[in-house]
Amino acid sequence: MLKTLLVSCLVIASTLVLAKVKDDGSHIQPDNYYPRVKMVTSMGDIIVELDRTRAPITVNNFLRYVDKRSYEDTIFHRIVPDFVVQGGGYDTNFVEKPSFGKIINESGNGLKNSMYNITMARQDDPHSATRQFFFNMNNNDSLDPGRNWGYTVFGSVVEGYEVLDKMAEVKTDFDPKYGWSDVPVEQVILRKVIVLPPV
Repeated sequence: MLKTLLVSCLVIASTLVLAKVKDDGSHIQPDNYYPRVKMVTSMGDIIVELDRTRAPITVNNFLRYVDKRSYEDTIFHRIVPDFVVQGGGYDTNFVEKPSFGKIINESGNGLKNSMYNITMARQDDPHSATRQFFFNMNNNDSLDPGRNWGYTVFGSVVEGYEVLDKMAEVKTDFDPKYGWSDVPVEQVILRKVIVLPPV
């Protein structure tokens, strides 16, 4: 009887521990509402402050990819001057990286697609964002929610504006192999993303 009781208690305790440890990014600096990350790129470093108060699902999702080192050696595959610098989805061989699945659109959080803010990329389906993100290189009001769903802003650049400015000026061209426009002629690489200690 006592042995059965002990086993039951261990099973319950183990279940509770497992339930608490989520693998959705929420375990990364869980008490920090504004975690910062450093993006180490082939053109310099960018520091981004994420906003968990306005976009908790999106921030946790992004941090999960960072935690798994899944952004390492990916490319900024789409650069449109005065519009966006987009990346996070493909490796240097243009192979699409695996995703954890789609997340809920949080574009109605009050954050705007303003210059140097970071936003989730998505397809036409408003809830189709997975891992790709972009930096706004202008005040892109057309990407904010209105009559239709917008694009979820989840943070802003706090250092490295000049790096993004340089990225936005690189030469791009149409890539006939993939049928994409605005592909940098010389690859712009995201070498790694590091979660910084709380400030």
